[in-house]
Formats: sequence, structure tokens, C-alpha cells
Amino acid sequence: MELSPSAHVDSFCRDRLPPFALWPELHFDLPELRYPDRLNCAQRLLDDAVERWGPDRPCLLTPADRWTYGDLLERANQVAQVLTEDFGLVPGGRVLLRGPNNPWLVAAWFGVLKAGGVAVTTMPLLRAGELAELHAISRPAVAICDHRYLDELTAADAPGLAVLAYGGPGEADLVQRCAAKDGQFANVVTAADDVALIGFTSGTTGRPKATLHFHRDVLAIADTFSRHILKPRQDDVFTGTPPLAFTFGLGGLVVFPLHAGAATLLIERAGPERLADLVAEHGATVLFTAPTAYRAIVSAGATGRLSGLRRCVSAGEALPASVWEEFHAATGLRIIDGIGATEMLHVFISAADDDIRPGATGRPVPGYRARIVDEAGEPVPDGQPGLLAVTGPTGCRYMQDPRQTTYVRDGWNITGDTYIKDADGYFWYVARSDDMIVSSGYNIAGPEVEKALATHPYVEECGVVGAPDDKRGMLVKAYVILRPGVATDEVTVKELQDHVKQSVAPYKYPRAIEFVTELPRTSTGKLQRAELRRRAQSPSR
Repeated sequence: MELSPSAHVDSFCRDRLPPFALWPELHFDLPELRYPDRLNCAQRLLDDAVERWGPDRPCLLTPADRWTYGDLLERANQVAQVLTEDFGLVPGGRVLLRGPNNPWLVAAWFGVLKAGGVAVTTMPLLRAGELAELHAISRPAVAICDHRYLDELTAADAPGLAVLAYGGPGEADLVQRCAAKDGQFANVVTAADDVALIGFTSGTTGRPKATLHFHRDVLAIADTFSRHILKPRQDDVFTGTPPLAFTFGLGGLVVFPLHAGAATLLIERAGPERLADLVAEHGATVLFTAPTAYRAIVSAGATGRLSGLRRCVSAGEALPASVWEEFHAATGLRIIDGIGATEMLHVFISAADDDIRPGATGRPVPGYRARIVDEAGEPVPDGQPGLLAVTGPTGCRYMQDPRQTTYVRDGWNITGDTYIKDADGYFWYVARSDDMIVSSGYNIAGPEVEKALATHPYVEECGVVGAPDDKRGMLVKAYVILRPGVATDEVTVKELQDHVKQSVAPYKYPRAIEFVTELPRTSTGKLQRAELRRRAQSPSR
């Protein structure tokens, strides 16, 4: 295997790719996946779209604003000018992006890629300590941050990081800086296998894993799942709830609509009923969200507001058959389920329309191959549970991380999920096979929550696992040994929950806390999380 000559002046990312021997097998079975050696995905998704459909086509919508493709192109070019002319960004330099889903965040993402930079999009709810850790791993030179989300970034005290706010007052604001630029920018001619983005995913040890994705990977997810399963149209209006820092959201709310010449309604924050209202108000036709939201919309009696939808996509956690059936009965819509991973960039098993079997995730998306294997990597018979293994045009490339050898084995990406494949080739989810907790579409590492809990003076020891939950799929449950004299009451529960919310992103806090006198440990003192998971599955024990 050999990489193309890089356009990156700053070789930080390419220098930290895993050795070729540790890469997964890559294959490009579909003709549309055969990309040229020189490729900038921003050019394909934005500049080429304007050339093909004109600048006046609606592109980014919000409840209060409307950008055309021409508007986005001009502002993305201006961002690229600001980054290169005012901040000295060179190709290969990393730019941290922080903010809710809004047009300027999208313009910043495109501006980084046009300049040949590497986008590091982060969850807006992350706390200072988490941001400091991501900064230490990816070493961005510049951060572009919504002015309302500056506090935690400032508190992260990231050395050498220039912070550029947008949406606020003052001449130093990105929006004001962009207004002073002419919007003319020549895109850097990157290699198809130059790194375009770093996607962070929770590690089961609590330390985030940085996944490196190329320019061709961004187009590959559109030419597989979107092209062959979703099948978008130019007149579609996409919308949904996943943050753009989730690759599920990046694909569903930016890459897929722009690849098709469609528009996308960006929502900064909305509960299920508000989401249904916005779908109705703005004529949305394609919805991306988690099973929790679909269930909540049904429970709230808000399905009548979804009459304009033609496509609904669910990912981030397993979609229960009961939710699929209830939603279908109420709307006539067939939810497209899918499993993806940050390591793979987007969905690789799914099904649509008459191919859907409620309760099954689906079959391999065209361009991908999947099988079920045992711990030794050998295929298991149909109907038997095992580890999900997948290959395709995208795959896991952790940045300088020993966990590469755990995720990629014998050329296959081992996702950490236990599945069953039936005789017809459909894949059925069983459980996570590691310490990851998937709750309402969020990936939460139990050890990370343990670390936050352990810093509270009340806590002697703790263990954190996922517990089954009808609404969220799973919820974060903590088993806690308190120090002597601390009351085992609801006041203490709330004190510990609030402490975790202040330490890490609030969605990671333990919604259930059980006080215990001992935790299961091995003879060497290691916490037996598998035993805690069994207890959480059978709370009566």
C-alpha cells in the first residue's frame, strides 16, 4: 500500500497514521468509489454544486435564516481567507470547531477543508477538561468557536491555541473578519488520501480515540449509504438532531444533502415535539435522529406533524422493533435503521423500503462487506451470536493509538458489537461487547464517568455500566461505595450527579446510582464490569 504525494505542509496527521500493516482491508467495489488521486471533498460538495445547480439554490436553513449554495460558498471562501491570511493556517494544520448546528459552523468546516486544513469538530457540551484532552491529542493551531460557547474553551487553557469566535460583537469576530474578505479563494488541491477530519470517539478506557478520515472517505459515505439506501432527491429538505461533531450528523445534515443538491434545516436544539413542529413548518422531507426521539414523538402524539416526511433514518443505537412498528402504524413511514461507527465514518449496515425487516439492522450497504466472527476471528454459523466484522471503502485509522490492534484484526474492523446474521443475510443486534454505553445515541465510556465520580469526596469506590431502559435504550448506572458517614439518600444522589455534570459533558451523568458496600473484583483487584452489567440487566438480584 502506498499513499499519494501529500499536499499537507504540516505533516502532523500523516505522520501519525497507523502502519499499513495495521490498516483494515479497503476495497472500492462500486465504480463511483474510484476517485482521482487529487481530490478536495469541499470542492466536490460545494464549488461543484454551485457550478452544477447555480448559486441561488437553497442550501442551509434555520428557523430564522436562509443561505443559498452561493452564500455558503462565499462564506466558506472567506473563512479560508481568514484562516490562511490572518492566522497563517497551512495545509495539514488542524482547526478545532465548537458550536451547535448552525450555518457558520458549516461554513467554518468547509473553509478549513478548502484551505487544506484538518477539521476537528467537537461536541458543544464538552467541558474544559475534555477539551484540553482533545487539544493535547490533535494539537490544533486555531479554534473557531460560537461566542456563546467560549467559557469552557477558555477554561481549557490550551497552550498555543488561537481562539476565533463567531456570532458575537466586535471587529475580531469571524463574521466581521469575513465581511472584510472578497470571498475569492483557490482551493488547496489535496490528495484523495490526505486527512480531512479528525473524529473523536469515546474510548472504553475513558481516553478519547482520534480517528483519521481522508477526503475520499467523506465522498465515499455519500456514494454508499446515501446514494444506495437513502436515495435523496434535489428537492429534499434534510433535518435532524445529531450534532455535526457526530459523524452521523455530519453525513446526514451536511454531506448527504449537499452531495445531492438538496437543502438542510439546521436546528441548534429541539426536543421531540419542537422537532416535529419544525419538520412541519419548514417542509422537511428527510429526518435523522435517534430511536429515543422517534419513540418520544409517538408518545407525545406529534406524529401528525410529520406528514411531509418521506425518509426517516435512525442510528446511534439499536432501534427496537416495537418503536419501528409504533412509528409505522402512526405515520406509514418505514424508519431506515443503520449501524455506523466513528471509525467507519458512517452507516455500513442498513435497509430501506421493502427490504426492511423490523428489529433487524439490515444488510451490508453496497460497497461494504460484513460477517460475524468469534474471538479468534473465525466466521460463526448463521443464527449464532458473535462479533460484528466489516470492511469497505472506509475503515479505522486511529491516530497513534495502540487500540488500533484491537479494532482492526486480520484486515477486518471489529466494531465492539455482538450481532447475529440470519440465513437471509440480515444482521440482528444483540449487545455491545465492550464497556461502551450507548444511551439516546450518545457513546459514553463507563470508565470516564467512574473517573469523574471518583473525584468527589463522598466516593470511596465506584463502577459504571449501562442498564436497560425503555426510553433511552440504555442509561448510565453507577454502583457507588460511599465514605463512612455519608447518607445513602436522594440528596447524595443529586450531589454526585451534579458533580459529574460539572466535570464532563452533562449527557454522561449517571441517571441511576445504587449505593453498595462492595464491588466485584478479580483476584488482582480489577473491577469486574461484566458482573456489574449482569446485575444491571437483572436489577432484582
